[in-house]
Amino acid sequence: MSTRAPVDEMRFALEACADFWAGAPDIDRDTLTAVLDAAAALAGETLAPLNRSGDLARVRLVDGAVRTPPGFREAYRAFSEGGWQGLAADPAYGGQGLPRALALAVFEMVHAASISFGLAPMLTAGAIEALALHGSPVQRAVYLPKLVSGAWTGTMNLTEPQAGSDLGALTTKATPQADGSYRITGQKIFITWGEHDLTDNIVHLVLARIEGAPAGSKGISLFVAPKFLADGARNPVRCIGLEEKLGIHASPTCTMAFEGAAGWLVGEENRGLAAMFTMMNAARLNVGAQGVAVAEAATQKAHAYARERKQGGAFIIEHPDVRRMLAHMKSHIQVGRALCYACATAADRGDKRREDLLTPLAKSWCTDMGVVVASLGVQVHGGMGYVEEGGAAQFYRDARIAPIYEGTNGIQAIDLYGRKVLSDRGEAMSALIVEAQAAARGLGGEAGAQLGSAATALREATDFMLAASRADALSGASPYLSLAAETVGAALVAQGLARAHGFSEALIAEQRALLSFFAATVLARAPGRLAAIKLGAAGLVG
Repeated sequence: MSTRAPVDEMRFALEACADFWAGAPDIDRDTLTAVLDAAAALAGETLAPLNRSGDLARVRLVDGAVRTPPGFREAYRAFSEGGWQGLAADPAYGGQGLPRALALAVFEMVHAASISFGLAPMLTAGAIEALALHGSPVQRAVYLPKLVSGAWTGTMNLTEPQAGSDLGALTTKATPQADGSYRITGQKIFITWGEHDLTDNIVHLVLARIEGAPAGSKGISLFVAPKFLADGARNPVRCIGLEEKLGIHASPTCTMAFEGAAGWLVGEENRGLAAMFTMMNAARLNVGAQGVAVAEAATQKAHAYARERKQGGAFIIEHPDVRRMLAHMKSHIQVGRALCYACATAADRGDKRREDLLTPLAKSWCTDMGVVVASLGVQVHGGMGYVEEGGAAQFYRDARIAPIYEGTNGIQAIDLYGRKVLSDRGEAMSALIVEAQAAARGLGGEAGAQLGSAATALREATDFMLAASRADALSGASPYLSLAAETVGAALVAQGLARAHGFSEALIAEQRALLSFFAATVLARAPGRLAAIKLGAAGLVG
């Protein structure tokens, strides 16, 4: 079956839960609907058919060139010619200037159709943001029109074999040249879409250390190093290997060798991490939406299978345990989608503090959720889920990378504690807790009481995180993030139900039922989560 974009559910999450219109004064409902419908058609008709065939064919490295699976080049041409890459980009560089939240919804559809395909434009979107904010006028003029149009793609070159997530340990060096450029020498690993045959050029953003720079993260600079130079000459940067991965087989994950490649400084010397984190944060929210996307695709497949597979004289969708699994899948998607869209609308409104706080929640919780939901999809299929022929296993394999890349989910929990909650003494989180309490009162009933109890537990957990030693707080950071995401996400859905004007009664009833299920099976456990959060460093073993 082909994944179908759930446009009505997405609109509910976007307009009602995330309060889209508060951050999108220059767009009307007809435009919103037209964009979503067109994106759904592209995803369902052009991209989704490539998901299974791409997984089987895989990418190949042939004489130093990466060959993508059949159909990918044609699909990418349709994507770029449709203007989808520049949906939220600055019109000064050929973009459409539409809200970030709308672009995120479109990217969710793309990832649900094919994560492997979606990773290429996702990295390009991050490169656009980094160059738009930190690039020189010349760099913006040269690179942004090509990236925004999709004529070129962008990459993010951070990780090195000896460094992993410790970027301060990188050794790639940049040697200054008389003409103002640098020669970049070193090796980068895990570079998504670092080499391919979709476009004529690839724009690499590379972290390196200028000779004589301070040690550690304070001595890192950011450079732009294209695959082909302005005169058409090939820059000495090449793919020397492709990773054999658990999933995303149609997406090339490259080992890149920079062999004296020409590069140009982006932003200030030794301030490369600040510039790169512009790209990283954009990618983190997109990866959160990727978790929602693969969960949606897995759920659709599981639901279709449950309606056609008979066992014990009945279709298995009639079995209570199967219905329980499907309800778990759909309710978690509902909460995750609201979290991601709310983060994007905060960016559209310029509410930086809320955007920063919601980003680790969206990235971490939604990608963990994607793995769990994809695993349940396998379970619904039973034995056919565990064999590749059934098709459910691919969603699980593809989903498993998302909690790892763009900063592992453990790093997201550290970020939430150290850079967000601790930095403002919990003010931004407190504002969300107050909103959750108000949403609980408005929701009423048992679900409202459970949401209110979860908000109270989150308040107590936040007080603990602020008062605890760093070691004890970090020991509870991951369960704290989960509690925050579940409470805030459920509150967003409750707010959406209160604002759901113009949606069908059937849709509202389903969304209310899903929230009630989530409250009874997830939020009801919130008070008990405090023990795990407060366990402390002394309680850890391993």
